[in-house]
Amino acid sequence: MGIDLRRIATFGESARYDDEPWGAHYKGRQEVRAFYAQLLQAMPDLHIDIQQRHASEDAVILEVIIRGRHLGGWRGLPATRRQIEFPLCGIYTCDQVNLLAREKIYYDRGTLLRQLGVFHEPESWRGRMSTVVTHPITIGLIGTGSSHAQ
Repeated sequence: MGIDLRRIATFGESARYDDEPWGAHYKGRQEVRAFYAQLLQAMPDLHIDIQQRHASEDAVILEVIIRGRHLGGWRGLPATRRQIEFPLCGIYTCDQVNLLAREKIYYDRGTLLRQLGVFHEPESWRGRMSTVVTHPITIGLIGTGSSHAQ
C-alpha cells in the first residue's frame, strides 16, 4: 500500500500522530498532513506491506514492513539515496464519527538510521571511530583540554 496525501482526510480534526522512536508528536489534521508531506517528499516511493492485523473494541494494530528510497531531506538528514526496509507496529484509534483519532507507531530507530548510513554498530570499525569521536568522556576531555596521554 502506497501513501497518498488524500488519505489524510481519514483523520479527524483532533487527529494525533505519535512517532515514538523520535519522540515526535503531531497534533491536529494540519500537523499530521505536514508530517506526511515531509515524509513523502523524502521517500516518494514509500510502500507499506501489512503483515498482520489485530483488532479490539478500542484499537486496530497493524504490523507492517516499510520500504522506500530516501530521496529527499528528512529530519535534518540530506537525501542518502539509500533503500530502507524495516518492520513497524502501528496502533490506530478512531473518534466518535469513525475518523482516525490517533496513529501511534513503534519501530527500531537504530535499524532505520543504519540503513540510511548514519548509524554504525559499536563493534564495527566505523562504530569504533564514531565512539572515539563522540563518546561523552572524550568530548568532555576535549572541552577541558585534558588528555589521558601525558
